[in-house]
Amino acid sequence: SSSAASDVYKRQIYDADKKPTGETIDRYNFSLKPGQFHLAAIAVLITEDKKILITRRSMNKRWAAGLWEIPGGGVKAGENSEAAIYREILEETNIDLGDRKYEDFYTHKRESKESNSYFVDMYCFKISKKDILGVKVQEEEILESKIVSISELEDIAKRGEFLHFDNVKNFLYRCVG
Repeated sequence: SSSAASDVYKRQIYDADKKPTGETIDRYNFSLKPGQFHLAAIAVLITEDKKILITRRSMNKRWAAGLWEIPGGGVKAGENSEAAIYREILEETNIDLGDRKYEDFYTHKRESKESNSYFVDMYCFKISKKDILGVKVQEEEILESKIVSISELEDIAKRGEFLHFDNVKNFLYRCVG
């Protein structure tokens, strides 16, 4: 997405049971009513030696700029989270998950009083050395990427430099298995 116009898209609004309501909101509008949720998707990308690819948010992000995270993003209206994760990983890291099946899946639900309730669909994929060599980050969104062990990731989280570690850690441990 090189032009600013292509950056604006609609996101589906979901109910508390993760069913689409038929309503949409703009990508950056998170003023949801109570009982409304938006949906994001992330992918834990695991190497053959059980390390994880993480990305660092661009400094021009509206929130959590410069923090490390599991790559992923918002699910567009009319798209399901599985289609979104293949698209987001390709856009953000240049890794084409192609026809690969995910190894594991989990949905995290966060209900919030401050009108930002959401579901995060978490996927786990194995990646190869070839995938890693081809990584090229999407510069508007991402500062850098790196491959880390679980203990290195825990250290980044302890320093407060990893986004939503508590939400993802159980799934991370499960993926690395």
